[in-house]
Parts: sequence; structure tokens; C-alpha cells
Amino acid sequence: MTLFLGRSDLLGVFDLHACIDRLWDGFTAGAAPVEAQRVRTELPGPGTATALIPGLLPGVPAYSVKVNAKFPGARPALRGVVCLHDLGSGELLALLDSATLTAWRTGLSAALAAHTLARFDAEVLGIVGCGAQAGLFSRGIIGMRPVSRLVVADTDRSRAEAFAQRCAEEFGVPATVAEDAPAVAAEADIVLTATWSRTPLLSAADVRPGTQVTSLGADEPGKVELAADLLRAARVVVDDARLALSSGAVGNAGLDASAIDATLGEVLGGTARGSAGPDGVGVYAPVGVPWQDLALAWYGYRAAADRGTGTALDLLA
Repeated sequence: MTLFLGRSDLLGVFDLHACIDRLWDGFTAGAAPVEAQRVRTELPGPGTATALIPGLLPGVPAYSVKVNAKFPGARPALRGVVCLHDLGSGELLALLDSATLTAWRTGLSAALAAHTLARFDAEVLGIVGCGAQAGLFSRGIIGMRPVSRLVVADTDRSRAEAFAQRCAEEFGVPATVAEDAPAVAAEADIVLTATWSRTPLLSAADVRPGTQVTSLGADEPGKVELAADLLRAARVVVDDARLALSSGAVGNAGLDASAIDATLGEVLGGTARGSAGPDGVGVYAPVGVPWQDLALAWYGYRAAADRGTGTALDLLA
């Protein structure tokens, strides 16, 4: 039997701190049995694509295959399924909603990184791009450290205003709307960019010393949120060096491997320094690695099975 887990099922079993723990474990688990891969095909229409993303993780007796459609003009912009298979038999254990799973794994991985890499006294949170991933990122950060206020921006000001209001109500901290990314960076200690941009939103001159910047939008060829001069000046940490060069912020800005200082796994594992310090700028520039889907899919599947949540399907009937 295959367990189908939709959005409401996943939201019913996902726990914020348990998910962060699973992601921490994954980053420090060592090399996966196969190299991270993302098979992507362009579709007609601006920015649209389909992606096939397989995931493996040491210690997890399953593998995942994520099949996604990306349509920037749709809401949600990302739709698809994560297929969870038994590693020994290939049995299809579960089908999980990709939009929910991706928002949680991407937003919380970024929150874990930002909390780890930021100064201990960083407390003003800046958000550029007020979508689902920004929401999970904000929840994750505020669950790990004190935040005194938020400043947010979006190309759609009404969406920024609605996001600021939700954050103020949910987290109990002041939230204001800024005009653009440089205005956010002028106030924030921790900055997230989570957009579809193909031109730089921030350059070196826009970011104050001591700031930690996380760029989530540059996760495929052609997408750029941070200018090359900012990446050259910053201490750059990535999730996967090869993917960062082939389809991430570093390679998309025209830079080579010399621009990468460490991976997040090395930082969390204690073999590389994290923070850029009070006088430097830190950048976390992930692409999104497939094992993150597996880590939360396996956790969600086990939790749902224990609670009797989800819909059982017999696809072979």
C-alpha cells in the first residue's frame, strides 16, 4: 500500500523543531551514496520548468524522487509530488505534496544556516520576497533566536503588507514594509532573498558589515539575486559546491570555486568556520540538495503512519 499525504496531512504531523533536527542530522551525516543531481527541462513560458530530483541519505532505508513543475505566475508557483520508495524493494511507500514539503525543507534549512552563520546579537530580520519559503524561514529563525523586529519587501507591495501583518500577529514583533531590497538591507542584521529575480537585488555597497545574507532564489541557471562584487567580498557558504557552480548563486554570477569558503555541512560538523564576524559579510547561497526532501519525507511518512494520518492507496489494484 502507498500512503498519500497532502498539504493538510503534512501540516498535521510536521513539527518545526523536529524538522530542523532532521535537517541538521542530514547536513552532518557525511556524503550521500550518490552525488546530488537535479534533472531539469525547460517548458514553454517564462521561467517554467519541470524537474526530477532524486534523494538519498545515509541511515535512511528509503529514497525519494521529487517531480516538480515550476510556473512563476501560478500560486503556488511550485507543484508536484515527492515519491518515497523503499530502498531495498523499490516499493512506493508514500506520495507527498511537493509544494508543502519543499517550502518546509527549503525555509527551515535556510533558517538553520542563517542562525548558525549570523552574529549572536543579530536581531533585526529582513525579508525580500514574501512567499511560502519566507514564511517558513521566519518561523524557523524566530524559533531559534530572539528577533526584535522584521522589515520586508516584495515587488507586490500588497503581498508585503499582508506578510508583515501575518508576521506581527503570529510572532508578536513589529513588522514594517520597505521599498526594495537595499532598503531592507539598510536596516536588517539577517537578510533573506527568496525571489524569481534574474538581475542582482543587492550589491556589496548595499550590505552593512556584520550582516548575514541568505539567497534562496538562485537555484537554477539564470537566476541571480546577489551581485558578483557582494559574493567576492563576502564569506560564502553553500550547501553543495558543485551545484552552486553549475546552477546556483556563485556560478550564475560568473564566479568560480575560489568564491566558495565552506559548505554548511562543514560548518555544522565543526570543520569550517561559519560567521564572517562583526566586520565582515556572510552569505549562504544554497541550491537545495535532494536529501533534504528525503529527510522530511521520511520523517513525515513515519509520523503519519504512527498517527494513522493520510490516505492509503493500492496503486497495483
